Amino acid sequence: MKDMKLFKNLTVQVITAVVIGVIVGLVWPDVGKEMKPLGDTFINAVKMVIAPIIFFTIVLGIAKMGDMKKVGKVGGKAFIYFEVVTTLALIIGLFVVNIMKPGAGLDYSKLEKGDVSQYTQNGGQGIDWIEFVTHIVPSNMVDAFAKGDILQVLFFSILFGVGLAALGEKGKSVIDFFDKISHVFFKIIGYIMRAAPIGAFGAMAYTIGHFGLDSIKPLASLMMSVYITMFLFVFVALNIICKLYGFSLWNYLRFIKDELLIVLGTSSSESVLPRMMDKMERYGCSKSVVGLVIPTGYSFNLDGTSIYLSMATVFLAQVFGVDLSIGQQITIILVLMLTSKGAAGVTGSGFIVLASTLSALQVIPLEGLALLLGVDRFMSEGRAIVNLIGNGIATIIVAKSENEFDEAKSVEAVEGMKKMKTAV
Repeated sequence: MKDMKLFKNLTVQVITAVVIGVIVGLVWPDVGKEMKPLGDTFINAVKMVIAPIIFFTIVLGIAKMGDMKKVGKVGGKAFIYFEVVTTLALIIGLFVVNIMKPGAGLDYSKLEKGDVSQYTQNGGQGIDWIEFVTHIVPSNMVDAFAKGDILQVLFFSILFGVGLAALGEKGKSVIDFFDKISHVFFKIIGYIMRAAPIGAFGAMAYTIGHFGLDSIKPLASLMMSVYITMFLFVFVALNIICKLYGFSLWNYLRFIKDELLIVLGTSSSESVLPRMMDKMERYGCSKSVVGLVIPTGYSFNLDGTSIYLSMATVFLAQVFGVDLSIGQQITIILVLMLTSKGAAGVTGSGFIVLASTLSALQVIPLEGLALLLGVDRFMSEGRAIVNLIGNGIATIIVAKSENEFDEAKSVEAVEGMKKMKTAV
């Protein structure tokens, strides 16, 4: 009976699936490559409901908050926190990469390369910021939802929420109706998540089968540097922030362990976006704060991506023997403070942003991106996990600062988690 309960645990299922995926990819690489559709289908199933879930959550969050001054205050606090913490992530990344020097001594000509044309074409000329800003406003609401353009969906959702809140009592029936529909979508995501182990298995088997472990040996030092930096950022920097705001990082991480494992398997933090919203509410954050902070954080609070971008830029400079001055590295931070906001947390977007950054600096060859293709997938898990952790912490902090955090609910969630562990 105890074994059956253990097997039904999502954490155990995902860990088992990831391990089997690694074994299949190593022992039968050709079979592993054929497993890609399993991971892709799972990600697509989640993406299918992300846009409507973001819409209903933001609209309900703003409409139920009512006071537009409060909406602006919460949004303002969130953006200030996002910029401060992502900048801290950039600085830590630069500090570690300069000490460890993972790119020093590597022979670029002998390393495995790949086709980077798809990334240099998109980012080689740098980001057109006028186009980026105007793109946020959708010309067609339906098109924004159909394409799953998160920034455009965010923009429309905020406007709709403000308009609905302005109706006052007249809008109450619409709010109640939307609230019921949102519960339907969360029910759907619950069904989809039952397939998470299958998706994790497919994604991991393909990754190992396609790239293998040999292809990443020359770049192991970069991977180690990136993961050390992410570890320091989470367990030192974010841990200090958590202590300052009076909650335990460890309890929080244990509470979202299932989501962390799903992200590990799928390399996409988007795969658990709806679940994170639900988890943050259960952890004590108000629905209105969760509805504003989590979705916007997926576009503007990418701590893991920021670490990777800063380290990858300096790594390539080291490989090509480009000696970056302190002034140039400060410029990297300033450029990445902007370009990192262009990455929407989707696997592969980091390459486009990195290409834009290299183009803006004009001191490192763009073809250096080819070096990172073989190991990017192995580092994308780390990026996605840190992004996920950072967004949850940002939500708790904003909720606490607005007195929208239920301490009793948080204690109950942690205690419930401990009891479940004991029962298993």
